Amino acid sequence: MQAEDQTRLSYLSSLVVAGKSFVPIGSGRQVTQTPSYIVKAKIGTPPQTLFMALDTSTDMAMVPCSGCVGCSSGSPAFSFAKSTTFTSLNCNAVQCKQVQNSNCLGTTCLMNMTYGAASIAANLAQDNITLATDTVTGYSFGCIQKAIGASLPPQGVLGLGRGSLSLLSQSKNLYKSTFSYCLPSFKSPNFSGTLRLGPIGQPKNIKYTPLLTNPRKPSLYYVKLIGIKVGPKLVNIPPTAFALNTNNGAGTIIDSGTVFTRLVTPAYTAVRDEFRRRMGRGAVVSSLGGFDTCYKVAIGKQIPTMTFMFEGADLSMKQENFLIHSTTGGLTCLAMSASPSLNVIANMQQQNHRILFDVPNSRIGISAESCS
Repeated sequence: MQAEDQTRLSYLSSLVVAGKSFVPIGSGRQVTQTPSYIVKAKIGTPPQTLFMALDTSTDMAMVPCSGCVGCSSGSPAFSFAKSTTFTSLNCNAVQCKQVQNSNCLGTTCLMNMTYGAASIAANLAQDNITLATDTVTGYSFGCIQKAIGASLPPQGVLGLGRGSLSLLSQSKNLYKSTFSYCLPSFKSPNFSGTLRLGPIGQPKNIKYTPLLTNPRKPSLYYVKLIGIKVGPKLVNIPPTAFALNTNNGAGTIIDSGTVFTRLVTPAYTAVRDEFRRRMGRGAVVSSLGGFDTCYKVAIGKQIPTMTFMFEGADLSMKQENFLIHSTTGGLTCLAMSASPSLNVIANMQQQNHRILFDVPNSRIGISAESCS
């Protein structure tokens, strides 16, 4: 028993390495009753624990601060007055100049932002943030003073985008602009997923696809989607549906904040029609909410898998990644929909996969990994 304990201690000690933090990820549905995936972050001195939503398409962290008007009343806000390391940044700060839609009230740097359908007014601030074992000192974030709209996660957002004020950029010396995550099933009651920060401890056997940049939307993680299979069938989709467009921001992104994958209309229609064909003419199609391909009959071996094919790597999904079940009427729906201009590979389709963002080497790794 002592020998086994020593082995475990060695393993646990190996995790406490600067530049290597393993942060548990949980389903927001189980903890905060939101569709986001969340991580436990500690902000301030002494540290205050917040469950922050993980978002790869947002740069700056946004935290509801005490006194916020319109923020969730059911979750504690960050009490900035109790932190001895909290600082409000003024209009002359470099960070203030990096924020879009910033303005000044006296000397305080103010920001007006949107998140989903929510409109946010915040002060630009700094404090220490700790994720697992590592602390990033002087971390800049939006201290939310007012929120209008219901789409803001109750305890804020941790931005993992590619912009100058994201966690990726502010912790560059520590984590070398590298991270990965495995998102558990949204039904998982535990924090069984992991956010791995830094190049140390990342998987070795993983296939990569090039990470692209679209100057129209430089913070997003673009990839080259080249095809989609429904079962073994490669669906006939025009290449223009996947093309990167630097004029309007079109292309394909991987996003942790969107729940259901969106495909531009020609791609979605082709995938949906092949799905329906595989189900057979006798299966009655109905709709539910935003889903237009739902069935009362069981979906068995007709469509066992679906695969998003990228240049150099595939995201091969089981049924739980692309089918959603409703207790209302016993319907099972294809959990995807059409998009006007942008393909978004969303978090349901990423569940139980390791997605590795290696920005210095301009690549994204994809491999199956059970973390539910």
